Amino acid sequence: MTTGADVRDILELGGGEMDAGPISKKDIINSDKKKSKKSAETLTFKRPEGMHREVYALLYSDKKDAPPLLPSDTTQGYRTVKAKLGCKKVRPWKWMPFTNPARRDGAIFYHWRRMAEEGKDYPFARFNKTVQVPVYSEQEYQMYLPDEGWTKAETDHLFDLCKRFDLRFIVIHDRYDHQQFRKRSVEDLKERYYNICAKLAKIRAPSGTDPKIYVFDAGHERRRKDQLERLYNRTPEQVTEEEYLIQELRKIETRKKEREKKAQDLQKLITAADSTTEMRRAERKATKKKLPQKRETEKPVSPLGDYSTLPSYHGDCNILAAVEHINRSYHLCVFS
Repeated sequence: MTTGADVRDILELGGGEMDAGPISKKDIINSDKKKSKKSAETLTFKRPEGMHREVYALLYSDKKDAPPLLPSDTTQGYRTVKAKLGCKKVRPWKWMPFTNPARRDGAIFYHWRRMAEEGKDYPFARFNKTVQVPVYSEQEYQMYLPDEGWTKAETDHLFDLCKRFDLRFIVIHDRYDHQQFRKRSVEDLKERYYNICAKLAKIRAPSGTDPKIYVFDAGHERRRKDQLERLYNRTPEQVTEEEYLIQELRKIETRKKEREKKAQDLQKLITAADSTTEMRRAERKATKKKLPQKRETEKPVSPLGDYSTLPSYHGDCNILAAVEHINRSYHLCVFS
């Protein structure tokens, strides 16, 4: 015969030696509730005084997952992917010579490069951009390009420098041979170069086409530099005076805008008053038209006419005129 201790041992229920005896139905049904109550009592802690509720909720005091012991990154989003080193074999590099195709002196340089790229062209040579400077022949110069202030030797020297320094006219002016040729300014060099380019473009353009011509205004450039030099050479007194004048001009403009705004507001008020007076006049005319007119008392009209309209006749001479008027009225009444 099984006892209560045997049943508790099979169901893995806790119990001491004092629980010996036959097991009952209530013990089997209420065993889970008792176990949960005991576990809840053992795992529940009281919040210490002075600790906020949110801080206490962060503590591990429930049956949920335990807090991680190591920091982990499980976020999925737009983030920079870190390089995973050590996954593949390192590519071999080699100290090898190379030449730059942009150079014409055949200079040889050395640098580190991957073994797979040995024998390939220098990758940065594609960034070497040169300016296409036009070239003219002797016949073209004699026919279209001669100038009184320029010789052919000086023009050739100018175009040679333009080709060497890629149209950097400040450098060209610095390297210009002022001892052999006349002393020229930067504007003079630019004017001569762009005039020749425009003439060559017109000559070499096919018939029926409009070539693109670059025009350089040397006079405008000289005036611009002159104004810039004057602006740069101003004294402190002139600068302060100019700032004072600018401030006064701004004040005048603000006062002008305020006056214009006030005038606009006044004009709006005047137009509103005129419109209200016109509306009132129209309303008065409409009310006068709607009022009923007094009907005059109708008087009995005799068939011979209205005797009130007869003029006053005095004497025997006027009696005949009165009789004629009565007869005329009678005929009108009868034959009309």
